[in-house]
Amino acid sequence: MISNNKNFKVLTILIPAFNESATIESIIKKVREVDVGDLVKEIIVIDNNSTDDTRAKASAFSDAKVIEEHIQGKGAALKTGFIKATGDIVIIQDADLEYDPREYHLLIKPILEGRADVVFGSRFMSHAPHRVLLFWHMVGNRLLTLFSNILTDLNLTDMETGYKVFSKPVYDSFKNKLLSKKFGIEPELTARVSHKKWRIYEVGISYSGRTYAEGKKIGWKDGLAAFWHIIRFNIFLR
Repeated sequence: MISNNKNFKVLTILIPAFNESATIESIIKKVREVDVGDLVKEIIVIDNNSTDDTRAKASAFSDAKVIEEHIQGKGAALKTGFIKATGDIVIIQDADLEYDPREYHLLIKPILEGRADVVFGSRFMSHAPHRVLLFWHMVGNRLLTLFSNILTDLNLTDMETGYKVFSKPVYDSFKNKLLSKKFGIEPELTARVSHKKWRIYEVGISYSGRTYAEGKKIGWKDGLAAFWHIIRFNIFLR
C-alpha cells in the first residue's frame, strides 16, 4: 500500500532506449502494471536513434509517449525526457529489465512522506535477490562511487545506479543544464543534486544484471570516462 501525499499527483517514468527491441515491450508492460497508489503514470520512452524496431514496438502502446532523440547516448536521452516530463516525481527506468518496476513503492516512499527530494536505488545495500556475475564491473562501480563520494562528501553506496528518482523542484533545477551525452550522466546527476544540498536517500533494490552477450552496453571505456566526469562536474563545473 502506497501512502500518497496529496501534493503529488503524477509519476513520470523516463525510459531511455537504444536497440532494446528484445525487452522494450516487457518493460513498458511492467511499468503499466505496477501499483503506484493514487499517482497517475506518465510513461515517456526516449528512443535514442535505434536501428532496430524498438521505436515501433514502444509506439504500439497508446499510453506511452515516444520521443525520438537523434544524439546517441543515455545522457542526451534523459535531458530530452526531463524537459518533456510533467510529473511531480520522475523516476529513471532502464529498458533492459535489470531493474524491477515492482520496487517503485520503495523508491518513491521517502519523497511521498516528505523526507527526501532525491532517492537512489542501491544495488549494494540490499538483501533482495541479485544475479551473480561480472565481478570487475562491481569493483569498478564501487571505485567510482568512492571517488564521487570523496568530491561530493556524500556517503552513497551506488552512485552509478540506474534507479534515480527526483521530485519536480529537483529536476527542474537541472533539466536545461545537463551536458553529458552518454553514461557520464550518472556522475553529473549525482554532482548536481549534491551541490544543491537536496535531501538524498538511498534504498536497497534487487538487480538482474545482463552479460555483454545479452546486450549490456556500458564498458570499461565508459568506466574510465566516468572518473573524468566526476572531476569535471565536481570541480570545474560546480
